[in-house]
Amino acid sequence: MKHPTGSCSAYITLMLIGLLLGCGGEERGGGDEPMGPAAGNVSSVTISPANPQMLIGETVQLTATVRDAQNNVLTKNIGWSSGNTSVATISNTGLVRGVGLGSAPIHASVEGVADTASLLVETLVAEVVITSGPANLRQGDAVTYTAEARDAQGAVMQGEAITFRVAPAAAGSVIPGGRLVPYESGAAQLIASAKGREDTLDVTIAARGLSGSFTVVGQGQQLTRYTSDLWLYGNYAYVGTWSCRSGVCGNRLFAWDISNPASPVLTDSVVIAGTTTVNDVKVNGSGSIAVVTKEGPGNNGIVILDLSNPASPSIISDYSPTVMGAGVHNVWIDGNYVYTVLDGANAANGGLRIVNIATPASPSIVASFWGGGSFGLHDVYVRDGLAFLSHWDAGLIILDVGGGGATGSPTNPVEISRVSDLDGETHNAWYWPGGKYVFVGEEDLSTPGIMHVVDVSDMAQPVEVATFKVPSDTPHNFWMDEAAQVLYLAWYDAGLIALDVSGELLGELQKQGREYASIFYNGPGVCVSNVGTCTWAPQLHNGTIFVSDMNTGLWALSKNGF
Repeated sequence: MKHPTGSCSAYITLMLIGLLLGCGGEERGGGDEPMGPAAGNVSSVTISPANPQMLIGETVQLTATVRDAQNNVLTKNIGWSSGNTSVATISNTGLVRGVGLGSAPIHASVEGVADTASLLVETLVAEVVITSGPANLRQGDAVTYTAEARDAQGAVMQGEAITFRVAPAAAGSVIPGGRLVPYESGAAQLIASAKGREDTLDVTIAARGLSGSFTVVGQGQQLTRYTSDLWLYGNYAYVGTWSCRSGVCGNRLFAWDISNPASPVLTDSVVIAGTTTVNDVKVNGSGSIAVVTKEGPGNNGIVILDLSNPASPSIISDYSPTVMGAGVHNVWIDGNYVYTVLDGANAANGGLRIVNIATPASPSIVASFWGGGSFGLHDVYVRDGLAFLSHWDAGLIILDVGGGGATGSPTNPVEISRVSDLDGETHNAWYWPGGKYVFVGEEDLSTPGIMHVVDVSDMAQPVEVATFKVPSDTPHNFWMDEAAQVLYLAWYDAGLIALDVSGELLGELQKQGREYASIFYNGPGVCVSNVGTCTWAPQLHNGTIFVSDMNTGLWALSKNGF
């Protein structure tokens, strides 16, 4: 059959179009899938460095990396510009020049995509000059140095940060602001620096030149029970007992006549019933009453004793309310109040209880305080209407109990401040008003612990400023001769240490030649082993240092040369 010529061409064309449409429909599956971004289109621009710093007159080369959506690096022409041409200018190749002080945003853009770097232009320090401070120093005596940064015209550059350091580094410690505390004697250098410029001052550090010694005078030996704390008044020393030793427990308070320190005489052994540890003992200011602690297990609390006959104390009352059932670790007497440290680890049975003993036969709790933490309160020291709580993992807590200006009183203790970052194990504290310091013991038996020095010139904002440590063991209790500015430290089996704490205290005190003397009065030993020195607490009394030793009882020492 023949088709007209025009009809045949149209027929073939329609057939081809149908075939093409059919093939396209099968390959695209209906034509519903979205189209992704085309490769090669700019997706991001990144400037490097992102926060450049430079001096006036300097140049810095910036680069910009251009990428597509598949993270491929693209080669493109980059448009550079400065957002503050009075501070920095930039070429079309990314070379930026500092022309004025301040900051400027630097932009890089490609095909509508951009990034911005933050540029800082600083002034050029031509020289640093140390302007004040001595060249001759002594170990441990803190001094302040000042320095200036100057520009090329010799003008002082106000507000320019200057850092100080000492060389060799072991020669001392510099705190911000140019305060130097010298450590090692000999030649050293103080160096002030700012933006690559330095000035150096040669200094000479003299030895602190301290010397002294302890000598054993006498001993009141106690080998049956472990010895705990002590307190001296008049011609008598009252010494507690701790835990159990070969089955013999610490339920005694010993009274020693120390009128002749070379030969202490035991005058009484007072039975404190219902306990295994008489951990602490204190005597009031008039010497009429003593308070000891009962730290079980057993009928725990405090016992108040009459010292009318100081050689033979008699019990007035045994105050053991339920709240003290976990045990009482330490106490402090201030006027008619006993500040009592409970062993419990929560507010219900731990923390501080203030007991009114105006009528010693009928004591009563009048206030309480809980400072938090998971362990609880360990010790308390009260002076001038302030209570210093050694609150173990909560740190040192200062309460107004009548003299802190925070409306506190013994019946309403008010927290003034605390220092929580003392490494934990905050064990004891001695407040020295004359120096505005609190010496805080850290009873860490593994690290070992150290003594922290806290500046309380502003009671509302106490701050740690210095430390003291020895290579082994950990501190226990302290006593201070404030007139002589000597601190006596009981350091368990490291013995007794006398430390000079005169002047401003900064840095690591053990590196400053501040130790007058130390002693193993019973030879090197190990605590709670029945062997050698194990110093629990010192007390200076009538010119003699009396020490309670856990292993062997009471010791009397003379101090020589300090």
